[in-house]
Amino acid sequence: MTTDKQTRVAVLLGSTRAGSLNRRIAEHLRDHAPAGVTVDVVEGLDDVPFYTEELDGETAPASASALRQAVASADRVLAVTPEYNGTMPAVLNNAIDWLSRPYGQGAIVGKPFAAIGATPTPYGGKWSHEHARHSATIAGAVVVDGIVVDVAALEGDPLADEASVQRLLGALDDLVAHQVEAAVA
Repeated sequence: MTTDKQTRVAVLLGSTRAGSLNRRIAEHLRDHAPAGVTVDVVEGLDDVPFYTEELDGETAPASASALRQAVASADRVLAVTPEYNGTMPAVLNNAIDWLSRPYGQGAIVGKPFAAIGATPTPYGGKWSHEHARHSATIAGAVVVDGIVVDVAALEGDPLADEASVQRLLGALDDLVAHQVEAAVA
């Protein structure tokens, strides 16, 4: 049985720098997504105010509502992020906070989730990706086990290295292929 349904992947960028390596990775995944997969890089995370209940609800800021809509309309969520001081950047943590609300019903609830990316350190973003997966789990996402791509960009551009590119594309393939188990009623 074949289907014409596109699988939509929303990418949350941990770096807000226009020319960042992680933005380039996200754009490479978007531009080289396999047939049947649409990768949308969610823009404007740096415009979303820090989460507080006083801002949420019927009058949530437009930037937060756009973030929620982008993830709600996606089938999968992929964080592509560097590591700042041994953890995920505040902009990514804040996005997950907004996506987790309202509690138990947020836009990220039930969505397959993975975190990948690169840093110029020898650790490749290991802790950032672990923290993003942990936070997304608490927020209600379904973190896909086994997707670990921590690229240390110490010796050049990982997008110029075919093995690194294949690992990144393989992570996207694994996220798309993940089947969410139906809840038992």
